[in-house]
Amino acid sequence: MRADRLLSILLLLQVHRRLTARELAERLEVSERTIHRDMEALSSAGVPVVAERGKGGGWSLLEAYQTTLTGLNLAEIQALFLPKPSHLLADLGWHQAFEGALIKLMAALPAMYRQQAEAVRQRIHLDPTGWHLWEEEMSAFPTLHEAIWQERQLHLSYERTDRIIVERLVDPLGLVAKGSVWYLVAAVEGDVRSYRISRVRSAMIMDQPCTRPIDFNLANYWQQSSADFKANIPRYVVTVRVAPELLPRLRYAGRFARLEQVNPPDTDGWVTISIRFDVEEQACEYVLGFGVQMEVVEPLELRDRVLQRAVQLIAFYTHSSSTAETTD
Repeated sequence: MRADRLLSILLLLQVHRRLTARELAERLEVSERTIHRDMEALSSAGVPVVAERGKGGGWSLLEAYQTTLTGLNLAEIQALFLPKPSHLLADLGWHQAFEGALIKLMAALPAMYRQQAEAVRQRIHLDPTGWHLWEEEMSAFPTLHEAIWQERQLHLSYERTDRIIVERLVDPLGLVAKGSVWYLVAAVEGDVRSYRISRVRSAMIMDQPCTRPIDFNLANYWQQSSADFKANIPRYVVTVRVAPELLPRLRYAGRFARLEQVNPPDTDGWVTISIRFDVEEQACEYVLGFGVQMEVVEPLELRDRVLQRAVQLIAFYTHSSSTAETTD
């Protein structure tokens, strides 16, 4: 196991030129102390690893050193040939390039590994999309993609969640696919933000080169951004009683409802459950959709609001029926 880790360190340093002990530890899922011991072992074996202290420092290889230890083990080969989401590769225009790379890699493998590589593609398929797929507006995607590779600033017309169109001059930093949804990560006046590409109404590549924040890491940014988003999601939790025949349907009954707790049935066979929504309005509409098969237990304010809306609904249909009879 340690030999594999030492080889991984060599290849990482060869690719990235310089990495800190912390970065190596995170990538290899070990402690920084273990990384320092590994560096001592490499140095004792004659590998020219050097450490630079201070800001921008880290571990590196002398420029003249080039390892040829690039052999792949069976698990690594299987991981490489695991099918990737084809629609995301197609969005990037890389689907044919990816298939061509796999063909070349397959040809370069020893015969004993080729069968295993092909077996992965025939036995495992990854489909990252859900059953309910909403088509995203992607007309701006090619322009955003090109700006990132050209490292040019972008002028965006962007529709916010409140339907207001805003103009932004941004430094594009990367693209992120969350499921089937693409996001542009960009710097705006020193602040890094995420823009849902389906809300980009127009995009123009500017002549000015973009400025990339020092030490910016796209994967680390997205991980932290996702964690912050989840931590700040509004929480409106309600407790309801539901008829037993309704329970199997609840897991598929809405985009904005999340089951948090399901209790054992009571003496009547009804089940008390907790459901999380973002706001009260979502909860009210959800409960009304199930009629007499769902009863709000708490909060009492929601129970009163559901009753009020039900009375309004009855009054609306009563008036509508009276109007229709008068017309006839």
